[in-house]
Amino acid sequence: MEIEETTLPGILVIGTKVYADDRGWFTETYSKSKFKEAGIEADFVQDNHSMSLKKGTLRGIHFQNEPMAQAKLIRCSRGAVLDVAVDLRKSSPNYKKWIAVELSAENKKQVFIPRGFGHGFLTLTDGAEFQYKVDNDYSKENDRSIRFDDPEIGVDWGIVDPIVSDKDRTAPLFKDSDVNFN
Repeated sequence: MEIEETTLPGILVIGTKVYADDRGWFTETYSKSKFKEAGIEADFVQDNHSMSLKKGTLRGIHFQNEPMAQAKLIRCSRGAVLDVAVDLRKSSPNYKKWIAVELSAENKKQVFIPRGFGHGFLTLTDGAEFQYKVDNDYSKENDRSIRFDDPEIGVDWGIVDPIVSDKDRTAPLFKDSDVNFN
């Protein structure tokens, strides 16, 4: 595995070694010991898998407040997505800054997002499948969203009129949210 640091400390892009032959290919997407060597010590407890029918589908910006915050290990197993993480930790020097990484079935890259970040993604292809591990169970009481187009955060999704759920369309602006990360 190749671990690449990003401009937002804690967000890591993980490349996997792909072994290919005339039958197809194999890659190791997770190894607890290799992740621990890289400083990632999340104890993943749940795997999630979503599929978006149409290119231009935007999901996010989502997170869970403390005490149920989640670290995530993310990959795109079919098609391609633009994956976005936003630093929501009030004490961070990168507070409200964001980073975007293209993840695809072709590049097989993954992103590790620690607790304290909001997360969203935009599908760049029809039929994109998105998979991620989390280190804390889903908690409806702590589930939160921030508007994907919040001007205070200013994520450049590269699209004017994305397909979004009612939940994401009506999510509060950052200034009206109850984010509790320190």
